[in-house]
Amino acid sequence: MICLRCPNGCHLTVTGEAEGNARVAGNRCEKGLAFARQVLGGRSPAGSLRHFVSTEKKDYDPGTLGQVVALWGMEFAQVRRHLMPEGSPERTLFRAVVEDTAGGLWTVEEIVPATYLTKMRIVRTLEVLSREGMPGVLPYRKGLDGEYLQSFRGGLWQMVPFIPGERLDRALYLYEGWRARPLASFLIELRKRSGALTFLDHDVPFSMNSYIDRLIGQIERNRPAIVPRVLRVTQFLEAGLYRDMDRIPVHFSHGDFHPLNVIWGKDDVRAVIDWEFLGLKPEIYDTCNMLGCLGIENPDSLMRDLSVGFVTDLKRAGIFAPVSWTRLVDHIVALRFAWLSEWLRKRDEEMVEMELDYMDLLIEHRTDLMASWGLD
Repeated sequence: MICLRCPNGCHLTVTGEAEGNARVAGNRCEKGLAFARQVLGGRSPAGSLRHFVSTEKKDYDPGTLGQVVALWGMEFAQVRRHLMPEGSPERTLFRAVVEDTAGGLWTVEEIVPATYLTKMRIVRTLEVLSREGMPGVLPYRKGLDGEYLQSFRGGLWQMVPFIPGERLDRALYLYEGWRARPLASFLIELRKRSGALTFLDHDVPFSMNSYIDRLIGQIERNRPAIVPRVLRVTQFLEAGLYRDMDRIPVHFSHGDFHPLNVIWGKDDVRAVIDWEFLGLKPEIYDTCNMLGCLGIENPDSLMRDLSVGFVTDLKRAGIFAPVSWTRLVDHIVALRFAWLSEWLRKRDEEMVEMELDYMDLLIEHRTDLMASWGLD
């Protein structure tokens, strides 16, 4: 079968085994497991399939996982293979949900050793935010030795509570206005409580101008055919955003804030995940990333209740400078270069074309968008 969970379109082969197990091959990430489970779970011609395991990533037997969780002082009970951790699986070598003998559920992950510093930066950030009473963060658990990252057989492991969530309906959530308030509330609280992250004070803030300039240099060398389209976008940015960039305040940002990086409750945000891109950025960064991700799903959603309510609640909170609101659409356009870079890296020509079209659409309808958000 062909996985439909993302633009990769992986070709999957599913092999049924004893006791309701199934092996999935061909998937590049755990979304392939979720798709196979959705299509075949419980109704395969080969019988009732309940547990899906990828052959493309590491797997560990229960005995080994028992030794791993013991590093945190827990007694292992079982692997809950039917539960899938939220967030991107591409940043781990292995992950699974395990249950301890007290009934607690935990996500254990083996990480790439080269990401140690990045992971510790995330761990420390979530520890501080949690201590400050920030809702919606999941701090990692310390091991018996007081360290968050544990070494086992040459690998590095981390553990975080497993939080189940409500799945988003990808066709409907864009228009569910009730989600605006909890999303905006999270960013408002993050702004209030992130002042305690003093260990980040000496970081060099992310420079959008420099990032785009470097990417354009790579495009000129490797993809000259799309250079004219890209330069039209940068001309738009140079005429507005770049002139005001030095006036836009810099603050701590999640770095990849959008609805798919949220563990949702029935009517609230249970947790926000995937903090890999956290840091000091223009204060409007997370807001722009959120709106940009809604619009790429369906541009019409940018003028509907979720987007409008999200902007309205943030504007009412008074946490952003006027210049940040003035350049809101411009900054959304600029942030799409990060996504363009991803599609170029993956050689996904369809998504490259879609991203360039989306940038053009945002620029063309800038005035309409600003008016719909009450920013004209």
